[in-house]
Amino acid sequence: MPTHIILGGKVKIYRRDDGGENWFCSTYFQGKNRRKSTKTDSLAQAQEIAEDWFLELRGKGRAGLLDLPTGPTFNKAADAFEAEYEISTNGERSPRWVLEHKAHLRNHLRPFFGKMGVCQITADTAQSYRIHRTRTSQTGKPPARNTLDNEIITLRLVMKVALRKGWITGLPNLSAPYKKQMKVVRRPWFTPEEYKSLYAATRDHAHKAKSDRSRYEAEQLHDYVLFMANTGLRPDEAKNLEHRDVKMVKDDTTDELILLIEVRGKRGAGYCKSRSEAVKPYQRLLNRPKWSPQGRKPRSKKAIAAAAALPLVAADMPQPNDKVFPGNHIKLFNRILKANNLKLDRDGKPHTFYSLRHYYICQRLMEGADVYQLAKNCRTSVEMIQKHYAVHIANMLDAAAINVKRPRRRAPTSLTNKDRSRKNP
Repeated sequence: MPTHIILGGKVKIYRRDDGGENWFCSTYFQGKNRRKSTKTDSLAQAQEIAEDWFLELRGKGRAGLLDLPTGPTFNKAADAFEAEYEISTNGERSPRWVLEHKAHLRNHLRPFFGKMGVCQITADTAQSYRIHRTRTSQTGKPPARNTLDNEIITLRLVMKVALRKGWITGLPNLSAPYKKQMKVVRRPWFTPEEYKSLYAATRDHAHKAKSDRSRYEAEQLHDYVLFMANTGLRPDEAKNLEHRDVKMVKDDTTDELILLIEVRGKRGAGYCKSRSEAVKPYQRLLNRPKWSPQGRKPRSKKAIAAAAALPLVAADMPQPNDKVFPGNHIKLFNRILKANNLKLDRDGKPHTFYSLRHYYICQRLMEGADVYQLAKNCRTSVEMIQKHYAVHIANMLDAAAINVKRPRRRAPTSLTNKDRSRKNP
């Protein structure tokens, strides 16, 4: 078999023994023997074709495009996922969650897996992706565990599309190796003492406010804190809440005036029954005129008295279709927390508006509320309450059931002579 070596022994040009006249070229590159027909019987042309072929192999190898499968790629599966996900969920997922999936694909998953075939994606490639994300973080620190978990969720959804279309025969195991059990930690909540300090601080801030606008904002925040801590609503549920969704009713069981709230939020539509302490804050919210700029503030006593004598216009009062909490009080809330040393809990986690919901659930558990009814009222599951709240409440432990003592056996007493005589007459 006639053979010629070029490019320093990297490529071999040869003719087969079957009597054919065309030249073939072969090389060993990236762990595999590769060969190709030059489709010419001219040795000079075969050498040029072999050189171009080897340089093309090397370029593809550096770009990571070598040995790509002929089947569908990840980009094709991702396109199919994006085309059908939003329509298939039919509004069951929030638009923000749909946009997050698209952002995961655009920013991270497509650049890494895009030209890779779906049949090539395995547990090992998923682990390589985690390492890649950790090493190439733009912020200088690795992404949070929850961030990586959400990206892997998007990857798994795309792979499910490929499985349904028959592009792969099975779904790979995408779970993280070396994963240890998560430490049970307390969600940041206000203890009863911290909650008292918080609503006292918001009340004092409302009393000390100087301008009308700042007083309105401070009063709204104070009532927001009391309302959230006595209803257990999520912040997004409170944001969507309108006055027509809230009714003051008398509870037949407790004979107290409470709020019956129709909730719309993370878990869709549901109902919530508040504590009686939420009624007064809501009445203040319902009777507080909407703030609007009134131009120049009256300065003389006569002008002030005339402005006070004017009746409130119906349009200035909250209407049934108006939001219960139209503003955003995050900045003022954080300022008050920092001023009163309440921003961080004892574990160093920051308090947010969600901490008021956590306080509500923990407080109800400490008062002995039924876990199932509490879960229904908070639109969550019993498992979530037991996992994140009940394990931290001392009242959930029954000391009588724990500190059980086995009754002691009395040592047998020896019989006296008198007792023996009675026993054996």
